[in-house]
Amino acid sequence: MTHTIRKNSWLLVLTIGLGILLNPLNSSMISIALTRMQHEFGLTFADASWLISVFYLASAAAQPVMGKLSDMFGPKRLFLSGLIVVAIVSILAPFSPNYPFLLGCRALQAIGTSTLFPSGMSIVRTSITKGQAKALATLSIFSSTSAAFGPSIGGFLIEAWDWPSIFFVNFPFIVLSFIMAIFILPNTSQGKVELGRIDFGGIILFIITMVGLILFLLSLEKSIHWWALLIFIIASFLFYKYENNRSEPFIDFDSLKRNRTVSLIYLQFISINLVYYCYFFGFPIFLQQVHHYSEKQSGLIMLALAGFGVIIAPLTGRLIDKYKSKLPLVIGAVFLLVGTALSLSLHENSSLLWLLVIMGVLGISNGFNNISMQTALFEHIKPNETGTASGLFQTSRYIGSILSSSLLGIVFTAHLDVQHLHKVAIVCLIFCALVLVLALRLPGKLRLNKPSQ
Repeated sequence: MTHTIRKNSWLLVLTIGLGILLNPLNSSMISIALTRMQHEFGLTFADASWLISVFYLASAAAQPVMGKLSDMFGPKRLFLSGLIVVAIVSILAPFSPNYPFLLGCRALQAIGTSTLFPSGMSIVRTSITKGQAKALATLSIFSSTSAAFGPSIGGFLIEAWDWPSIFFVNFPFIVLSFIMAIFILPNTSQGKVELGRIDFGGIILFIITMVGLILFLLSLEKSIHWWALLIFIIASFLFYKYENNRSEPFIDFDSLKRNRTVSLIYLQFISINLVYYCYFFGFPIFLQQVHHYSEKQSGLIMLALAGFGVIIAPLTGRLIDKYKSKLPLVIGAVFLLVGTALSLSLHENSSLLWLLVIMGVLGISNGFNNISMQTALFEHIKPNETGTASGLFQTSRYIGSILSSSLLGIVFTAHLDVQHLHKVAIVCLIFCALVLVLALRLPGKLRLNKPSQ
């Protein structure tokens, strides 16, 4: 059996990769579809921004739950179940009779796709012993590439077959991954069913806290919902108290207090994602509604933002090998700050070339920041804390993404023009400065010479 797994390990990785790319792909394709969905359902941008927020909120809640369910029921069974959920949603969503139904489909889509990553990782860790690091790196390529090129794929699809096509496109991946999973994924043993290990209470309080915050932020443009702020404050307090009494909490506040450096790494990652996703979701809207580019054209232009991140990633890996995480993080923070500052130079008559330059600078920052942040986290935790720390790392990504959609919802809800884009950039500049400060204060030296062996 071991010989067979080693011989066919690349097929196993391909099977899992086809599944795990569904979450980042569906989280990013929506950026091009938002304008069309606004018109279809008669939404303000603040309303449409929930299509982003609900996906990340459901993903944040589902990932840790699915990781534990994978251990209890067996990763192969859960992997197949996740694909079935995504298939059902991909059938229902294009025929949504109203916006709340579509919103529910997005939440279910996030839950289904969130099943695939933890179960797939579990299978790789138990089935591939030789070349495991290479297998995990390959899976990360599936994830990062699908996220990066999601807007471009979405642009071509929507131009040809309208917004429902971003759901139908899932089927080739679902069907192929499902068939391959049946025959290729090993039937690993399942553990004891202990639902008490899952912090359902903490997850519910986390969701209430985030929803309260989102509702309050989205109300800042018009009449402020103070009741939403009150819900956020009360739920935050209850969440903190509840988690401190759990043996396996959703968020381990005690560990965050013990390791201040790691806590600041999470804060840095939240800020990076807040800034980056403001552009990742904001630029397609800006291109379509201000410059009147088609979905296909907008998707192609977005390659400048996504493509540079993919191109620069190998260089980042080499820098990390030589100098560890601090130097590439400082470089990434500088590029993020410069790109955001340059976006303030955009005006109604700015050339497409100048916009591409700005997007390229921001894309380069993402190429430096993504891998470096993950490395910085692992540099400052103990090996036995890897699972919990990685879960919080993903939660930090989701929180940053949720806050970015809320910021866009506040600024873009009434009218979208260059001045509104500048307002977003000014807020992002504050967070860019925070990212740079946190990168500079990270323990370690900015070693510009090759370290001695």
